Amino acid sequence: MSETIARIKKGGLHFEVLVDLDEALKFKKGETDYLNVGADKVFEDIKRGDIASKNDLEIAFGTTDPLKIAKEIVKHGEIQMDQAHRDGDRDKKIKQVVDFLSKNAVDARTGNPLTPERIKSALEQAHVAIKNTPVDSQIQEILDKLSVIIPIKIETKRIRITIPAIQTGKAYGLVAQYKEKETWKNDGSLEVIVKIPAGITLDFYDKLNSMTHGSALTEEITQ
Repeated sequence: MSETIARIKKGGLHFEVLVDLDEALKFKKGETDYLNVGADKVFEDIKRGDIASKNDLEIAFGTTDPLKIAKEIVKHGEIQMDQAHRDGDRDKKIKQVVDFLSKNAVDARTGNPLTPERIKSALEQAHVAIKNTPVDSQIQEILDKLSVIIPIKIETKRIRITIPAIQTGKAYGLVAQYKEKETWKNDGSLEVIVKIPAGITLDFYDKLNSMTHGSALTEEITQ
């Protein structure tokens, strides 16, 4: 068991709890509902031993229950990680990027596939800082940096999508990541042209259909 601090800032106040590192990381990722709170207390500053007042807890979290508060802190706040866990998370993200690019990217000059080894080497040479966000949402930024090192491009598809007015709120965040052009219609519906990596087309359609309950109209643009 490796204990660490999870912290959050709310209403100008700092709150901290002591948690098991592996347990907290699993809880944050949604892999478990179980979480144990060290000392069964919420602190303003664990190192100084300053315990948060019940009044501050009630105002910030609407409860004084240490477990409920700890779950909110872990889920929405920051978990202090040791170097081994930071390195492990970084390695996983690098692998996800390499896997994505090796399946979707090609040499911009020859059209030939790029090997995982070449992509990983280019990531290191370009000093690409990979964020803790989905790979496809940051891929253009990664490509811009990689293109300085190797000629690389991703095979893409352009799709025209029409989303009914009642579903635009749910689906806009998804299509906005890839939009080239958007047009809002008088009836409140949205027509948007997106450009997405060919390798995620099916996943994109699945997400779009789920968000719009299958009501979005799509048309691949071939010219």
